Amino acid sequence: MVRIIVDILQLFIFVLIAYSILSWYLAYARVSYDSPAFKVNRVLAAICDPVLNPIRRIVPPVRIGGVGLDLSVLIAFVLIEVVISVVAH
Repeated sequence: MVRIIVDILQLFIFVLIAYSILSWYLAYARVSYDSPAFKVNRVLAAICDPVLNPIRRIVPPVRIGGVGLDLSVLIAFVLIEVVISVVAH
């Protein structure tokens, strides 16, 4: 049972990485709204946002120059790794 929980959490980490990379790509690429990348991004957002939104409410984006840096994904990584280490040991 513990192994299943750890595997699910590690899979969620990969989904977070994919969500982050795809969101950076969509922010800087000229992609139409009906492209498959936007459809995949909506699916990943539906999976990741329930975890990231509470973190975003507590830790708002950090302003660096004219850009907001969202730290919620990084915080989610750390929290998931802590949970994995607690559950696995």
